[in-house]
This record gives sequence, C-alpha cells and structure tokens, in this order.
Amino acid sequence: MNYSACTSILIGAKATMDGSVIIGRNEDAKAAWPKHFVVHPAKTATTPQQFVSTDNGFTMPLPTHAAKYTATPEWTDKYGLFEEDGINEYGVAMSATESTYSNERVLGADPLVKDGIGEEAMVTVVLPYVKTAREGVARLGQLIELYGTSESNGILFADQQEAWYLETGAGHYWVAQRIPDNGYAVIANQMAIQAIDFNDPTNFMFARHLQDFVAENHLNPHSDRFIWREIFGTQDQSDLYYNTPRVWYGQQVLTPAVQQEPQSFTLPFIQYADHLLAVDDAQAFLSSHYEETPYDPVGAGTDEQKHRFRPISLAKTQESHVLQLRPNMEPALAGIQWLAMGVAAQSVYVPFYTGIDETPAAYHLGAATYDAESAYWVYKLVSVLLDAHYHEAWPTVSAVQKDLRIAFKQSVQHTDAVASQLTGPELSHYLTQQATANAALGIRRYRELAATLITQATDLGPLNYQQDLNL
Repeated sequence: MNYSACTSILIGAKATMDGSVIIGRNEDAKAAWPKHFVVHPAKTATTPQQFVSTDNGFTMPLPTHAAKYTATPEWTDKYGLFEEDGINEYGVAMSATESTYSNERVLGADPLVKDGIGEEAMVTVVLPYVKTAREGVARLGQLIELYGTSESNGILFADQQEAWYLETGAGHYWVAQRIPDNGYAVIANQMAIQAIDFNDPTNFMFARHLQDFVAENHLNPHSDRFIWREIFGTQDQSDLYYNTPRVWYGQQVLTPAVQQEPQSFTLPFIQYADHLLAVDDAQAFLSSHYEETPYDPVGAGTDEQKHRFRPISLAKTQESHVLQLRPNMEPALAGIQWLAMGVAAQSVYVPFYTGIDETPAAYHLGAATYDAESAYWVYKLVSVLLDAHYHEAWPTVSAVQKDLRIAFKQSVQHTDAVASQLTGPELSHYLTQQATANAALGIRRYRELAATLITQATDLGPLNYQQDLNL
C-alpha cells in the first residue's frame, strides 16, 4: 500500500474565536480505499500487552491500561491498522501521517529502520496512553529513539491548552515544536519546522544526541544556526509543484496581507492570521483546491494552470478530519471530531463528541468495492456523480453542503446546552444519540443528493440529441 500525501493545519487557542485548539488533516492514499470510524473503550489488562504490526512485523510492549479513544482505521489491516486520528477520554487529540520527505544525506547517515515504528502504528501505541499533548510528543519521541521509524512523518498533537507538531527525520531522530497560542501552521509533504532553540524546552522537544548526530555527519549547511527543514528536508523541483503551493494557498487565505509566491522555499512554518479563526476556516482550508486562483482544477485557468499544482482536497482523500478541543469544558464535551468521509471538497464534516460510546453502524462498513450501506461509499458516490458533470451538478451539491453545515452547527449548540446538565452514563448515552442522529442526517441527505444527480445526469450523456423542429 502506497501512502502518498496529506495536508495538515494546526491552530493555537488565542488564534481562534472561541479559544479552541484545533488540528486537522486530509488523509490521502487511493481514490477508492475506505476508512472506518470506531470508538475503542477503556481497557485494563491483567497480563502483559503487546502491539504487533500486520504491516512490517514491528512489535513492542504496551501498558496494561488503555484509555478510551476514537480512531479512523483502514477497512483492512493487511497493510497495518492506520488508525490515523482520534481523541482520547482525557481530551488529547492526535493525527499521524507519512507527510514528509527526508534529505538523502540524512538517510545515508541514519538509514530507514524497515521494521521500526511506522505511521500505521503511531496513534494506536500513543493516544490511549497519554493525558496531555506534551506527554504524547514525549512518548512518541521516546519510541522513535528506541525503535526507529521506517519513514519520515509529521504528527499533530493537541489538548485544551496547546498544539504540537512533531517531525521525524527517519531512523531515530525527531523534533517537535509547540504552535504559538496566537499562531497557526499549514503543512504539506515536506519538512516544515525551521529554527530549533535547544534552550527553550517550553516550545521545543527533540531527540537526544540530535545535535551530535548532525555535527558528526556534517549535515548542517550553517555554522551559526540549526534549521531543521534545511538539514533533514528536501528542496527540489517536486516540492515546487507538489508541496509549497499548498502551504502558500493556506497562508494566502488565512493571512492575505502577506504577499508570497506559490513556489517558494522560504514560506514560514508559523504564520499569524489576519483575523480570529474558527472550525469553519480549518474545514474550508482542508476542502480547498486553489479557488479564486488560476490553479483551481475546476476553475477558469488554462489547462496547464489548472493541472500545475497538486490540490489540497483531491480524489485520493480517504477522509478529512478537524479535531477541536474547546476550553472550560470537561473532555467528554470539549473534544469534537469533525469527520468528512471521502473527498472533503465534495463531502461534509459531521460532528462527533469525544464522550460517545460507539459510532454509527454505517461507519463500520466499506471495503474496496462499492457498498451502498457504508458511510464512506455514500459520500464517495456523490463525488463520482459530481465529477462526471461538475459544473452542472456543483450548485446542487453546494446547496446540500450548506444546509448540513448549518444543521450541524445548530446541533452542536443544542447538544452543548442539554449535555451541560448531564453526567456519567446519561451524558455519554445522550452524546451517542446526537452523533447517531447527525450521521443519519448526513447520510440521508447525501443519498437523496445522489438520486438527484443520477436523475439530472440522464439528460447529459454524449448520445443525447436535440432535434431542431425547424428542419
């Protein structure tokens, strides 16, 4: 299985309208490769526990107690679990991806560990065992140092106070940076973190002996500073078409006052928005495709312009998520996993509270072949129908998306008001009911939408004929 690319966003608490910490990501692989959505209950074992990868055979011991957490695993574990993203019962959110490319000089000095910990295992062996985002960074970092990693990764962490971004340089080396409370970061498939301050433990964490490794192998092109992405990352032609344009577009939308070029290697890792941000902004970014620029694949640019850059939301997106941690609430209510199955630009983000006991049955279904009962395939079907006649069908799809966004916002407001009066099993039962209702509404509206698009398409085929009655 080839896991190719993802796009991520992290937003600090003081950069949002309501004080939420927000992280989000598109999970991209293949155009037809379903995801499921599950809740793992808390577990306490009486015997030693072990993780075993079905992908590369990687094994490691696990703590006997695992917290409850949500996750989006693959439809098959043949290539590994790839649980990818979720929120645990302590209000810690995590999203892991193979999102970075490593410098060949680094790989020569510290080669890939083929049986080490990979993307497919990271959420599973970290998220159930940590109580803060900082603890999550520390645990994963220790595992990478101990076992090594078989690829280069970018991993997002968040709790109600802060967001962190961790990057692996392949092998045993990693670094993590705290996102400033008033800042944000958008990331594509390249090393993003810049200057490391080794004397600032509040905002940076890193592998032991990282500086020694770089010095001993003569990897740093500068004598007076340590720029992580220049040492461990790439700056080549593929970046200019595949990676930097996505970062440029996100920063242009959120910080339009700063003028930059889409093919620039100097785009900053940390940026500051021109206005306070909301969940809507994160969702809009992850579902974007260079709208209002010549590079939009369905826009008005030339054919060359429309296919010049790799878009953010694209057909290979399996699911897109925005993990929101709201302030001054207990974790069961604070965390909302906004989940869009399939292509975010053509799907809709459904809210699921951390406190739910289970996910709807439709989110447990779906394999490589179309299944009308699967949530993934319900949303994917609309994408396929839309793509066949995009400009004719888009107004209809867009109207349904707007209706559902409004309905889900109203649902969250109503749920907050009712749930604030509940505790214990009564609370989790109510949150599960609300999640089930929201999921059912999204699926019902998208099934109706598919029926509408099929009906409209019957008159749009190439064998259609309009007779001129004047002949």
